[in-house]
Amino acid sequence: MKRSIKIALNLILFMALNLPAGASTPQADRVLVVKGERRLYLYQGEELLRSYKIALGKNPVGHKERRGDNRTPEGRYTLDRRVVDSKFYRAIHISYPNERDERRAAAKGVHPGGSIMIHGVPNRYSDGKDFFVRHDWTEGCIAVTNEDMFEIWQLVAENTPIEIRP
Repeated sequence: MKRSIKIALNLILFMALNLPAGASTPQADRVLVVKGERRLYLYQGEELLRSYKIALGKNPVGHKERRGDNRTPEGRYTLDRRVVDSKFYRAIHISYPNERDERRAAAKGVHPGGSIMIHGVPNRYSDGKDFFVRHDWTEGCIAVTNEDMFEIWQLVAENTPIEIRP
């Protein structure tokens, strides 16, 4: 009997966690990342909806200038598409590089890089431990725990603006 109750409660919890964000869940209309705080904020208007601890590129200080510099870009971009075949637990692509980034890179004779995303833990580490947000480890992306990425995925639509500050 106890086992049946436990199974039923787990099933209810699983179903509740997998419901799509509905009318009762406010959707974020902008995302703010503050690199120095290692935080990602979801806003609807001026109301803060959620805040998440993040990890950044392995070389986090400064704006991304070229491919391979392991920096997370700074500036205004768009979360332009969901990446369904990512090697990470869910991923949302950031529209880096923008025209300004491309001009800067061209002036220096370098490639600006790309494929910058908000994502969860690498798929090969399915447990999603918070180790991955205690250290900067990405090649320029913004990483969160799988649990946080699940929530972000539901609260953020494609074409949502994102601002990344130092």
